[in-house]
Amino acid sequence: MKNKILILALCLCFDAEAGVYKCIDASGHSYYQASPCTEADKAVQINPKTGNKVDLNQLEDQQTQEAEQKKQLEQQHQAEEQARLEAIAQRRQLTQAQSALTQALVKQNPQQFSAYAIPPYDPDKLPPVVKPFEDRLPDIEKFRRLAAQKALASGQCQRVEADELTAKSTKDMLVILVNCSSGAGLYFNEAELKE
Repeated sequence: MKNKILILALCLCFDAEAGVYKCIDASGHSYYQASPCTEADKAVQINPKTGNKVDLNQLEDQQTQEAEQKKQLEQQHQAEEQARLEAIAQRRQLTQAQSALTQALVKQNPQQFSAYAIPPYDPDKLPPVVKPFEDRLPDIEKFRRLAAQKALASGQCQRVEADELTAKSTKDMLVILVNCSSGAGLYFNEAELKE
C-alpha cells in the first residue's frame, strides 16, 4: 500500500502541470493516469494543484459544436456575399438594358436630343449626386428617359440638352432635371413619371 501511495505521489509531483486524468473503463471502474484517456474511456482531467476537474468528452463536444457553428456562419457569410454579388450583376444588367433603350431613343431622334443629352451613368464612376442611389440605378436610367419624353411632350422643350438626377432626390422619390435648348429647366419627380 505504501508503494502505491509513493508511486502516486511521485507521479503527481513529477508532472504537476500536465494534470492527472481520471478514466472510466467500459465496466465502470475508475483509474488515474498522466496521459489522456483513450476514446473508449470517459475522460476527466484533474488539475492536481487546484483540484479543478474538466470533462474532456464534454469539452470536445463543445469544441465540435463551436467549430460547426463557425463553419455555418462562414457558409452563411459566403451565401450572403454571393447573393450580394448576384444582385449587383443583375442590377448592372437592368441598368444596361435601360441605358440601351435611352441611347436608341436619342439616336433615332437627333432633332429632339443633343448627341450627349442622356449619357449613361457608369456604375463604377457614379457622380456624387447619384452614388447614394446606386441600388436604384436601373430606375434612374428609366426615369431619365421618361423625363426627357415628358419634357418634349409638354411643348416647353423643343430639344433636350441634358437630363440628370438632381440633389432634390430621396430614396423614395427620385427627381430628374431636364435642360432644354430654350434654356428651360424642367423638374420631374418619380410620382409624375410613373403616371
